[in-house]
Amino acid sequence: MAKANPELIAAMRRAADRIEKEKNYQWGHMGHCNCGYLAQELTSLKPAEIHRIALQRSGDWNDQCEDYCDNSRMPIDLLISELLSKGLSIEDLMKLEKLSDRFVLSRLPKDQKYLERNNNQHVAIYLNTWANLLEEDYLNNVEIEKFSIELNEREIIEL
Repeated sequence: MAKANPELIAAMRRAADRIEKEKNYQWGHMGHCNCGYLAQELTSLKPAEIHRIALQRSGDWNDQCEDYCDNSRMPIDLLISELLSKGLSIEDLMKLEKLSDRFVLSRLPKDQKYLERNNNQHVAIYLNTWANLLEEDYLNNVEIEKFSIELNEREIIEL
């Protein structure tokens, strides 16, 4: 599961909102698909740029992730490296493309357990559910800084 952090959580929610509302969603377009929308939110790249980069090597996001090499310097690998630096893993990207993470799926309402990977409404539900899981994890693990109040002698006497 992705490393929970505010930037990633917010990007997932923005991507889900855009996927749900915009008419550009296309599962077969590398910049307008499940991973493409999240990549847009986590990078400064536009959908056409993501698509162009991805087409320099054959395959969909799943194939690109399987062929990923952090030392290749190929544009798609640099893009994937950037996504990994934001807290995602290769497995996260592969599961996002197929809406298949079992932890995310287990948190869906019973009437929404069967998602279609090319249905923009289902992708939005998946991303929002995943963001909720990450937010819970983040809030459960964030440490609030301890602080102490120092009283000087005069304040002690006045008490």
